[in-house]
Amino acid sequence: MTTVTHRRYVPYSHAHYAGNLVDGAYALGLFGDVATEVCIVLDGDEGLFASYSDVQFKAPMKAGDVLEIVATVTRMGTRSRTIDFECRVVGRGRPDKSESAAEMLETPIVAVTATGTVVVPAQSQSSATQA
Repeated sequence: MTTVTHRRYVPYSHAHYAGNLVDGAYALGLFGDVATEVCIVLDGDEGLFASYSDVQFKAPMKAGDVLEIVATVTRMGTRSRTIDFECRVVGRGRPDKSESAAEMLETPIVAVTATGTVVVPAQSQSSATQA
């Protein structure tokens, strides 16, 4: 089983709603980034994100958050891979303390989960296997 993890700070320029909330699509973009790395690791090709079969928005993401994005391959087909994604808030800004205060969370907050499918070209899959 292959797992890839990214971490990303959410800049305040990405706040879209009151309370410095970030839209849920932000996590989908991050899922695409981590899926690209999964394809590179497994197949030597960036691959193509084909579909989501499930997306759940479970908790808010805010500007000033530190997000951890985890992709775990759950199925390997000939050219397709099924991946489970989880976006967790592992750090959060603390504007109640000061403008620049922040802290890492003891318990991460699961913000978004999804299952997706990526595909890779047949020649990339076979050439990565031969390498």
